[in-house]
Amino acid sequence: MIVEKQTPMREQPPKERIHNFSEVPYGYTEEEAIREAERCLQCKTAPCVEGCPVGIDIPRFIEQVKRRQFAEAIATIKAANDLPAVCGRVCPQENQCQGVCTLGVRFEPVAIGRLERFCATWEAEHEPCCPDVAPDTGRRVAVIGAGPAGLTAAGELRKRGHAVTVFELLHEAGGVLMYGIPEFRLPKAIVKREVEALCRMGVEILVNKVIGRICTVDELLGNGYDAVFIGTGAGLPRFLGVPGENLNGVYSANEFLTRTNLMRAYRFPEYDTPIKIGERVVTVGGGNVAMDSSRTALRLGARESIIVYRRSEEELPARAEEVHHAKEEGIRFQLLSNPVELIGEDGRLKGMRCVRMELGEPDETGRRRPVPIEGSEFLIEADTVVIAIGNGPHPLIPQTTSDLELNPWGNIVADPETGRTSKPGVFAGGDIVTGAATVIEAMGAGKRAAAAIDAHLRQDGG
Repeated sequence: MIVEKQTPMREQPPKERIHNFSEVPYGYTEEEAIREAERCLQCKTAPCVEGCPVGIDIPRFIEQVKRRQFAEAIATIKAANDLPAVCGRVCPQENQCQGVCTLGVRFEPVAIGRLERFCATWEAEHEPCCPDVAPDTGRRVAVIGAGPAGLTAAGELRKRGHAVTVFELLHEAGGVLMYGIPEFRLPKAIVKREVEALCRMGVEILVNKVIGRICTVDELLGNGYDAVFIGTGAGLPRFLGVPGENLNGVYSANEFLTRTNLMRAYRFPEYDTPIKIGERVVTVGGGNVAMDSSRTALRLGARESIIVYRRSEEELPARAEEVHHAKEEGIRFQLLSNPVELIGEDGRLKGMRCVRMELGEPDETGRRRPVPIEGSEFLIEADTVVIAIGNGPHPLIPQTTSDLELNPWGNIVADPETGRTSKPGVFAGGDIVTGAATVIEAMGAGKRAAAAIDAHLRQDGG
């Protein structure tokens, strides 16, 4: 008998969770996981595997969960994915593996992400699963950036027997997983646990190492490294370009979330990074980062948290789950609105002047283009504004690396299937190539690049 609905996952009640940074969903119990695994049709075509950017054998691990073979299930997952606890929480499964689930054609798809999360949690509470590592090849690879792309490339290369050193500019490994995603969505202890698992495999991670300053990519290649993977992400914030963005009280989402997540501003004065937000916070943008920023503001004590987005709800790029959680928590959505000026007094932000928008013809993304409505300006009072409209690539690596082709936006040009760049021996993947995308897409790029680097190193003269 087919069970039409997914097994629900218990969560913190909204009125409680807006006052803490604890994780919102509780995860499945063993019995809940087995019940959900029993919904899988084990169809022969397995479109879910094709829909997974890192190629997990999804039917196999779900069948193992169903049979209570939890150790075998996490081993199946980790054969393809070194960050299962992360992916089970922040991966947009609804657009990938679950989006093509055969059961989902008529009913709710199998909750693949929740089952992956369950397996990772089970592993943390029992014996760690360490993937097999091939014999040492004598080759060395430098990985620049300890974010999703870099960590995945490092793990895959280590499994193939290569010595890997990861260079991370911040004081903690994890990249956007550490600085960009709030504790209530991805606890930092979980990211650290995934990083420690890579270290047990033999991956070397060096923090506080700014490549482009302490040394260049060219110098790495000249000092014993046989290949370099660049996975530095897209960490350069974009701003609105309107008057008043230099006022006190205006943050980029990067700064706002980094102060809160990585520097523990929410635990001031225990941690020495304060963050002042006032009573009313306005976040500009409609993606996951905007949802994260607005929900963080509530937990930091804002009386009201508002999202201003220039399109309608139908065009919101954030995950439906994140929008749902934001609404549950009382976030107010000011849609079809766009800022034209930030207003202040004595250098301090006081409000945001906006114009109402209407949707016109589709733009190059396929979404209808927002068009200002003449004479429709209005004012929103605000103590704090967070700009969450995307990021661009930081120019340091491109500026300090010879013969590296860039596109007009400053992203590294790399083959999408191999990560190979214009510079011999140098590969790249993730947001530094594609622009801001998802964690799992960056991981997929890191995995493909690792396979190409391995082939490069094993060929004669590689």
